[in-house]
Amino acid sequence: MLVVPAIDLRDGTCVRMKQGDPTTEIEYAGDPVERARAFVDAGARRLHVIDLDGAFGAGENLAAVEQICTSAGVPVQMGGGIRTVMHAERAFAAGVSEIILGTLVVEDERLARHMINRFAGRVIVAIDARGSQVATHGWQERTPVDRDALVRHVAQWGASRVIFTEIRRDGMGEGYDIEALNAVANAAEVKVTASGGARNIEDLRELKSSVPLTVDSCIVGSALYNGTMNLREAIAAVA
Repeated sequence: MLVVPAIDLRDGTCVRMKQGDPTTEIEYAGDPVERARAFVDAGARRLHVIDLDGAFGAGENLAAVEQICTSAGVPVQMGGGIRTVMHAERAFAAGVSEIILGTLVVEDERLARHMINRFAGRVIVAIDARGSQVATHGWQERTPVDRDALVRHVAQWGASRVIFTEIRRDGMGEGYDIEALNAVANAAEVKVTASGGARNIEDLRELKSSVPLTVDSCIVGSALYNGTMNLREAIAAVA
């Protein structure tokens, strides 16, 4: 089980939110590049970076992402508002290893399929849901799209990995939604990264023991920033 620390960027700084709600935003002191280096020094083998300004349609943080990629020395997967081929190419030029598509796979199937094939092996699909309903645009808009049906569709399009977030768990420190993760993992033959809700190492151990082997990684954010989880110890606990 690979533990992937998260860095959410807004206006060039690290922030965290609860359930994706901008009104709950907490800004954390320190330069995002220094934060990335600290994660790598603690043993992180991959970083998860989200451009919240891009997700909310309020700008971008690509310069900060490039600095993180340059200094981190590990693969960086990046999402947040990537809805054009040009934006994807700019992200790759900045040093990103994989891009994460979310809203696009719901709103423009043709373009999403094109990008999955054009950048084969370098596209991860984010499926963010409240219950069975997929949400888009930085989790602010609900859609009638069914979570498990979307997993099956993107697998058919050629996506090999999805990041699944149960939005109601994100930032709440209540642990991952094991039932939902099992449903997602069993919906199609894709690798799954769990996201949303980890508070301590026991949450990671429970995840590892309760899901199929295709759920092979997990994203951890607020627990690292709030100090309820030590990254080095977490990595060792589920290695």
